[in-house]
Amino acid sequence: MHIEELINAGLSENEAKVYWAALELGETSVYRLAKKSGVKRTTTYLAVESLKEKGLISAYQRNNITLCYAESPKKLALVLEEKKKSLDRIMPELLAFNNLMDKKPKIKYFEGRESYKEVFNDVLKYAGVEMLGTFNEKFWDYENFFTSHFMPKRKEKKIWARILLQDNPKLRDLHSEEQQHFFQSRLVPGDKFKVEIEMVVYGNNKVGFVSYDEEMAIIIESQKIHDTQKSFFETIWSLLPEHKN
Repeated sequence: MHIEELINAGLSENEAKVYWAALELGETSVYRLAKKSGVKRTTTYLAVESLKEKGLISAYQRNNITLCYAESPKKLALVLEEKKKSLDRIMPELLAFNNLMDKKPKIKYFEGRESYKEVFNDVLKYAGVEMLGTFNEKFWDYENFFTSHFMPKRKEKKIWARILLQDNPKLRDLHSEEQQHFFQSRLVPGDKFKVEIEMVVYGNNKVGFVSYDEEMAIIIESQKIHDTQKSFFETIWSLLPEHKN
């Protein structure tokens, strides 16, 4: 039996060393256990108490000296078996909790002037998957990122985009460049479409939000939120006319 194997069986390193020393020495004092195991005496006392709780060491007093002896290694197998039974008893609850955690949305929050990049760079990870978005003219303040990086990369990865744009002169210019930038857009009357926070629905289960004024961005990974936002988008899209450039 080796120290490493005792550790693999569930003992701590100090417990393994002390138990192994006890097996070799037979009935012995804590002082000799510490010397044999190479574990500090104060730590050896703690290890002995822990091993006593596990039923692997027994101790008694003789002439005011604590003497210890190792119980049969078979007890270790019984300890492991009892641990397995305990784990088996609570496994249904652990699995139920794990399933509940899997269903909760995963949310990532980013701050800073360039936090918007976290969302749009994440979009680029999903080659060939359509992106839906609502945009306002504030993204022109970050034009270099979009025109020199995001748009070319999105086109290269064949990420087709459908975008809702507020109907104003600046965004009409973008609307006229659909084919060049691999997207289709529809214009929403400005008095009905106040977009302060941009939204992108992408991947298979993600939604991103960007607030340029507040310098923050959020990525939510949730099938239900993704599907709901996509439904909102599709409803608005279907009600808008297809404008001619």
